[in-house]
Amino acid sequence: MNELLTAAIEAHGGSARWRELTRARATLVSGGRLFAAKGLPQDPEPREMTVLLHEEHASVRPFGAPDQKTDFTPGRVSIDKVDGRVVAARENPRSSFTGHTLSTPWDLLDRAYFNGYALWTYLTTPFLLVMPGFTVSEIEPWQEGDELWRGLRAAFPPGIASHSTHQDFYFGPDHLLRRHDYHVDVAGGFAAAQYVYDYVEADGIVLPTKRRAHSRDATGRPVPDDVMVSIDLSDIHFS
Repeated sequence: MNELLTAAIEAHGGSARWRELTRARATLVSGGRLFAAKGLPQDPEPREMTVLLHEEHASVRPFGAPDQKTDFTPGRVSIDKVDGRVVAARENPRSSFTGHTLSTPWDLLDRAYFNGYALWTYLTTPFLLVMPGFTVSEIEPWQEGDELWRGLRAAFPPGIASHSTHQDFYFGPDHLLRRHDYHVDVAGGFAAAQYVYDYVEADGIVLPTKRRAHSRDATGRPVPDDVMVSIDLSDIHFS
């Protein structure tokens, strides 16, 4: 395994602890310009996010109505009543984004798909990078103020849904994640630089509770006033 990735995994709780766990639950509050651009502005109400750790499966509730939740996997996304009745579903959901630009409206199933893969990615980073099919290599570091952040470029396998095939992860001197760069392919491929901070320890796993994804200019620098997505996590539990 790559030396930096090994150090990052240990800093975030270690591979031994990760193997003991199967799921994560957290309270989620999200916002940002992206959702308004898609015609689905996000309200500030808290929601419960649940993800499986060793397969890509996620759910958020409530969604669309107090008695509804999402069910996401890469090959299918649905909006369900909490008693299991299906309200709406889509097979092969990635195909629905073909030809999208940043201003192309999303429907609720598009939003559910985006939420599912994004939060699964965030709640499993950096551990997902050692799953089968990922390739990882070290890239040029990023200078942020007085700190030099070492970087890893990951190629995601076809079976994992995420923002883009290639994504960059930058780690501070303590080997904790500081920044995550990617292109949002389901929204026209715009470049994003996501900063993460306010770390906590939850059931042996160390993770950030705040994420702010900014649009990224041609030099790779974030546009400070353009927060595309904001995510605040609380009441986090791994089991």
